[in-house]
Amino acid sequence: MTMTVTADDGVRLWASRSGEGVPLVLCHGGPGLWDTFTDVAALLADRAMTIRWDQRGCGRSEPCAGPWTSERFVADLDAVRHHFGLERMALFGHSWGAQLALSYTLAHPERVGTLIYASGTGIGPDADWHGGYHANLRARLGEHPERLSRWRELTDRHGLTEAEERERAVLQWSVEFEDRERALEHAARLADPWLGVNVECSRTLNDERRRAWGTPGLYAACQALDVPVLIVDGAHDIRPRPAVDSLERALPRVRRVILPDAGHLPWVEDPEGFREAVTDAL
Repeated sequence: MTMTVTADDGVRLWASRSGEGVPLVLCHGGPGLWDTFTDVAALLADRAMTIRWDQRGCGRSEPCAGPWTSERFVADLDAVRHHFGLERMALFGHSWGAQLALSYTLAHPERVGTLIYASGTGIGPDADWHGGYHANLRARLGEHPERLSRWRELTDRHGLTEAEERERAVLQWSVEFEDRERALEHAARLADPWLGVNVECSRTLNDERRRAWGTPGLYAACQALDVPVLIVDGAHDIRPRPAVDSLERALPRVRRVILPDAGHLPWVEDPEGFREAVTDAL
């Protein structure tokens, strides 16, 4: 079932509900992308009522001029919660969505029963992971020199067509999977349908993270968080996993599951391990 959620400033957000059980709201990655959790919702359909949504100005949500701030996105997430009549919810965030879900939980801990933090980058500064991520991205693309060459060509060129934007994204997303034989196939599924990247949203929120993450105040807030948290990682995520240690050390009620054969999207490459970890947390 798909529907429209109206934020408190009138911006309309696309949302979808499916399954039965514990209310579980899913926050997609990016920033600037759209929900790609069809497989996650299907995997958990007998255990959770999953609520998916496209973030402000992204995907199937209404085009808008922002604002592109974590505070605004936290308010949008609360509008989703309120729309579905949830006093409390389990909250799942993946990649950038893990940062958003953590930010929401810190702002409204009384409204979150469980936080599931998947494939995030911790609460330290970008220096903890950003350089390693880019080195690993180029190394993985370099396994197929023609892919690396084409990705560089598209990355350096302005005015790409929609088809070229999709091609560039698929090449870049292919590095997120440990199964190298099926990596392009998995990445192409993420880009179907292709809804376009909100570049301004992505750039602005990433700039905000670089300014705000890694501060003593954030560490202190996490240390005081009285909400159970599951951290779930794929061992072969190209974002260096030790970056997440900062969050694990700070949280007082945390469990961590590392799936040994998965990359950045663990439900794709280890669906059973992922399902077990999430349903245990629920």
